[in-house]
Amino acid sequence: MEVVGRVSGRRRWSDAEKLEILAEAFRPGIRVCDIIARREVSSSLIYTWRKQLREGKLAEAVPSLPVFAEVQVAEPTPPAPLPAPYPSGLIQIELPGGVRVSVDASVDAGALARVLSVLR
Repeated sequence: MEVVGRVSGRRRWSDAEKLEILAEAFRPGIRVCDIIARREVSSSLIYTWRKQLREGKLAEAVPSLPVFAEVQVAEPTPPAPLPAPYPSGLIQIELPGGVRVSVDASVDAGALARVLSVLR
């Protein structure tokens, strides 16, 4: 018994079959090589058919024209205001874990040391 894995000789593809294979091959997330193997089509045919499709040479196919997006120029927006400067005497401490501690100049040094030792 002999099992033939591939079709030998030339095959004729209808325009409907070509369009179906192209739609399948260029779907998002699909690999063209998988469709080539499953449908037993050469890669050069796939890309030739795609070119024919773009040029409108396949029956029932409209040539694809360049698509442009409309652009509108808007008025410039003023920059966001800068944050207010810290009042004088304010101390900002940023620890390595991303924790920030803000204290003013009249903070008790012993209490601040205890807080920072817990946060580290």
